[in-house]
Parts: sequence; C-alpha cells; structure tokens
Amino acid sequence: MNQSPILPNCEMSAMVKYEVIIYWSEEDKAFIAEVPELPGCMADGSTRRKALANVEVVIEEWIETSKELGRPIPEPKGRLMFA
Repeated sequence: MNQSPILPNCEMSAMVKYEVIIYWSEEDKAFIAEVPELPGCMADGSTRRKALANVEVVIEEWIETSKELGRPIPEPKGRLMFA
C-alpha cells in the first residue's frame, strides 16, 4: 500500500518549507497566499509581505490542528511542477 509521507511528531516551525503561491484577488481586494500541499491552507494580506507573514502563521496552525486530530502532515516537496 502506498502512503503519503508523514512528518515525524516533532515541533514544527518556520524551518518547515512549503511552496506558497501568492496572487492578487480582485474580488477580495487583497493578496492571497495559498499552500497547495496543505488543503485549505491560505491567508490574505494588503501586501505580498503581509499575505506571506499571515500564511506562515496559518501553516503552523494547520499543522498543529492536523496533529491534534491525528491526521497526516505532508512533507514539503519544494517546488511543485503544476504551479
């Protein structure tokens, strides 16, 4: 059976690197930062820097919540080919 890679149960920090895609949303009038490897993980900000800073917090919260729920946490793959 092929399972997706799981990060070991250790403290997560900014050292964990996931690809982040940042784009302008005309609808939201804000920059959106998405983390494709973490479903539903995204944040916004009035600037690219603020969106990136906000998504870094959301990544940590996403990982923390997944750990609490016993869900797998994907290893960062770096640059994605489809992005």
